[in-house]
Amino acid sequence: MEDTRALGVRLAELLRPGDLVILSGPLGAGKTALAQGIGAGLRVDGEITSPTFVIARIHRGGRVPLVHADAYRLGAVADPRGEVDSLDLDASLDDSVTLVEWGEGMAEQLSDTYLEIRIDRRDDDSREISLIPHAGDWSTRLASLIK
Repeated sequence: MEDTRALGVRLAELLRPGDLVILSGPLGAGKTALAQGIGAGLRVDGEITSPTFVIARIHRGGRVPLVHADAYRLGAVADPRGEVDSLDLDASLDDSVTLVEWGEGMAEQLSDTYLEIRIDRRDDDSREISLIPHAGDWSTRLASLIK
């Protein structure tokens, strides 16, 4: 998990207001650990914990505010995309980094450009993390991680 958090810290260097990041992966894959690394890299206030029961938390302070949402419970409702709309995450999208766990298939509607991060946990407990850019300048920004 420390490697996952460390990747989050490195990713935070690339993030700026208006960015949407969608995290997907099974339970225990490391989505919250990655979010913790991003929060640490942005130097936001407060502990980053899974927002499953409150749906969304706003962490201020630091370089850029972080809106950390969890759409896990929304997957069981009849209209999960409508539920995402009702959270008004787009109201703070321009001023914050918005990170949505379990947002695949629901949160993409918030922005034409976003970064999708898929985390898979292998049998040996290692992680395979895929960074998938969707439009905008994500490909260029992600290339700087490899250097």
